[in-house]
Amino acid sequence: MELRKDYILDRYVIVSSSRGKRPFEFKREKEHKEEGKTCFFCPGNENLTPPEIGRIGTKKKWKIRWFPNKFPAVDKKGNPNIKTRKEFFTSASAYGHHEVIVETNNHKKQLADLTEKSIKEVLTAYIDRIKKLSSEKNIKYVCIFKNHGRNAGTSLVHSHSQLIAYNKLPELVKEKIKTSKKYKKCPYCRIIKLEKKSERRCFENPSFVSFAPYASRFHFENWIFPKKHITNLTQMSDKQLGDLAKILKKVLAKLKKLNASYNMELFYAPKGKDLHFHIEISPRISIIGGFEILSDDVINSLAPEEAAKFYRGEK
Repeated sequence: MELRKDYILDRYVIVSSSRGKRPFEFKREKEHKEEGKTCFFCPGNENLTPPEIGRIGTKKKWKIRWFPNKFPAVDKKGNPNIKTRKEFFTSASAYGHHEVIVETNNHKKQLADLTEKSIKEVLTAYIDRIKKLSSEKNIKYVCIFKNHGRNAGTSLVHSHSQLIAYNKLPELVKEKIKTSKKYKKCPYCRIIKLEKKSERRCFENPSFVSFAPYASRFHFENWIFPKKHITNLTQMSDKQLGDLAKILKKVLAKLKKLNASYNMELFYAPKGKDLHFHIEISPRISIIGGFEILSDDVINSLAPEEAAKFYRGEK
């Protein structure tokens, strides 16, 4: 058993492998799909979603399409300015955009099943939305994320990502930027060099490296970083996007073998800030208990070194 701290954040994890199992003993049962229900995201049902914002492909033969979320968490109404009243009551309108990005026209395929070329196209859709929404007044950050599987918070089977562009810089992003400033040079650049040679290394290609983070909060947690100091997905070359698609597919293909639900989050630097771009993939296999809620620390029964062996095919 070991208490580990995040590389730079003031966040701790108890790695308690003695409580855990071998990787394939974490495999989840396949979720039962609901049959007979109309899928709003399938071709032919475009009229069942809010009006389309954009697409890749033609209107009749689209590959990827995006549109407003039918049940948004934020919208462009009200006052976006955050204010405090009577010392303790801070609020503003939940101002911004909430969109759905349908990643494929094939109901039976998930992101892990798509070709590297198709995953690269999904990434270009992310770039389109980051560029366009970041330029809007009162939008502080474009959160791009994917919830895959019921345990990760999605109820729709058809493969999709979401974005929430809103009037606040997320606290975790803010903390990563602030803490990174304490170092003379980007700490993540140094972390990448160390983890490339460690037993937590999972995959590597010319542009990217993936590893199970030292203080993993989730079973089989995986981080993907560009080797060069790139602060935003929008800055990547065509070659780098292709390499990102390749390594992302490898990670997700492994999680598919476990039938694992997962959350995927993109972290980047907003304009005028500095943060090494990266993707965090957080499988949702374990359940958070009372200790985690009380302490804000996590007990992880699978050491990241063991998770990395699974990704590398050694277990």
